Amino acid sequence: MNLTIENPPVTLRELSLNKLRNAIISGYFPAGKRLVERSLCEEMGVSRSVVREVIRYLEAEGLVETMTGKGPTVSSMSWEVAAQIYQIRLLLEQNAVAGCTANLTPQTALQIQDLLAEFKGAFDGDDVNAIIAVSSTLYEKIFSIAGQSVAWEVVQRLNGRISRLRAMTMKSTNRSNSGYQRIEKICRAICELRDPELARLAVHEHISEAAAVAQRILENEQEKS
Repeated sequence: MNLTIENPPVTLRELSLNKLRNAIISGYFPAGKRLVERSLCEEMGVSRSVVREVIRYLEAEGLVETMTGKGPTVSSMSWEVAAQIYQIRLLLEQNAVAGCTANLTPQTALQIQDLLAEFKGAFDGDDVNAIIAVSSTLYEKIFSIAGQSVAWEVVQRLNGRISRLRAMTMKSTNRSNSGYQRIEKICRAICELRDPELARLAVHEHISEAAAVAQRILENEQEKS
């Protein structure tokens, strides 16, 4: 007897969670915005119990904080916090691309290239949520090929804030290379050149540039507040 559920249904909580997470990541709900339960229920068409559960989940991701006398509010992102996230990303992603290169097969190389093409379509379409979703899937594939499931679990715990930073920096014009060009260089080092050290270097260049852009944006926001 096979008890596997082939296509598990997406629950209302999952749909609501994705909607609210994307609204925060894209800036629809900016930092400091109070999340009023009644308004969210009306806007999303769900019950208060669903909204409360989603908010608790987003608090665990670091996207929402509950402030005394104010209630749930979209968390602010400081450069001090962002710098730590970029340091963690650098370490984990450099190890992942090196491991992915070492374990690569013709089949998995094609999978990465297909996801890169999908990422380019999202990037060219200027859809922030699509860019974030595809880039996350691409990184998950790289970590999976590398055999680094525990490292990916760590990334997943930070994913909300990582996605928020990606949305902030990916389309910035204050870069020597676009976000897509940086990702393409990483994938080329893995799939075409099969060079783990070049892949590690490409990750370093990508994260260093993104971190510099984020620092300018966040410090500028701090000065204005």
